[in-house]
Amino acid sequence: MDFELTDTQKSVQAVFKKFVDEKVKPIASEIDRKKEFPHDLFLEVGKLGFFGMRYPEEAGGTGMDIVSYCLAVMELARGSMSLAAACSMQSLMATYFLYRFGDEEVVENYFRKALTGEKIGAICMTEPDAGSDLNNIKTMTKVKDDCFILNGQKTWITQAPHADFFSVLSRTDNHEKHSFFLVPAHYKGVHVGKNIDKLGVCASITSEVAFDEVKLPKNYLLGEIGGGTKGLLEILAEIRIMTAALAIGVAEAAFQDAIEYAKTRVQFGQPIGKFQAIRIKAADMAVQLETAKHMLFYAAWLSDQDKPRQKEAAIVKLYASECANSICDEASRIMASYGYAMEYPMQRYWRDARFTLFGGGTNEILKINIARELGL
Repeated sequence: MDFELTDTQKSVQAVFKKFVDEKVKPIASEIDRKKEFPHDLFLEVGKLGFFGMRYPEEAGGTGMDIVSYCLAVMELARGSMSLAAACSMQSLMATYFLYRFGDEEVVENYFRKALTGEKIGAICMTEPDAGSDLNNIKTMTKVKDDCFILNGQKTWITQAPHADFFSVLSRTDNHEKHSFFLVPAHYKGVHVGKNIDKLGVCASITSEVAFDEVKLPKNYLLGEIGGGTKGLLEILAEIRIMTAALAIGVAEAAFQDAIEYAKTRVQFGQPIGKFQAIRIKAADMAVQLETAKHMLFYAAWLSDQDKPRQKEAAIVKLYASECANSICDEASRIMASYGYAMEYPMQRYWRDARFTLFGGGTNEILKINIARELGL
């Protein structure tokens, strides 16, 4: 197996690294502090082609491989997890079902405009009583002769206040299995509720959304009645691979800051990086980070080859997210009181890394899934 990145992959990495270093990192702390969606940066990410990286050129995308996509995600998360989370949502879950099942009207009016950032999408799955247990969702769609009528409540919806459309997972009154529906945000009966005040990823706004007798045209059913779970399984591995890339990106930021601090912080007549206790911490972090990267690229490569990858995707999401939290914790210890101060970004890395423990599926659920893949 060739572990060398291709010229195209290196180019993608360089483009997003430059963008993050010049445009994102200088204002990342301000973005977090204000808790405001960075719409201008979001549009600039769209101009870089990020939202269409996973989609073929004939659909309006750039037709890049998943390894390249992960490289871009890692760089964005290195700069700002809030921006990276919002952009990753737009590039995957919010647009996939429109691409996969949308008719000409849906593709032209919503999907293609989402690839440029002109329209913002969100996916609605979680409910107050249904998180990991999606079989317990209560959102219901009535099937009429000429339309659908949607009712229900969703929560933890990323980008809800800024969304132009939602991909909504719902039951239907004549089928036990779930279906996805396109729901324009401006439709009568769509209500975005209160924002959820979070520990981290503060500028990727998360809210409640309610649907009250929302009338949808027939072509806004995305796929077949009852096909929602099957459609979700098609991208579940990619969701977990993407979440691992987010985790590695924020871990990289914390690691780099800690190493730089260890080289320049002088105590007892020498840089603290010369002390064995700090060097051991740095080595442990490097091992975790490099291992997570290799696991990520392997899972992404499997996806590019269209090979089975559910187990590998679960493993890398589980491992990378745990490593990210461990690395951010150790990095903050190296910086000691400076790692605790709001003036420095280390505390933001620590807060943002927590998101990856449950984004893409809780790690406890993933362990059960991995065991199932082992035949247990």
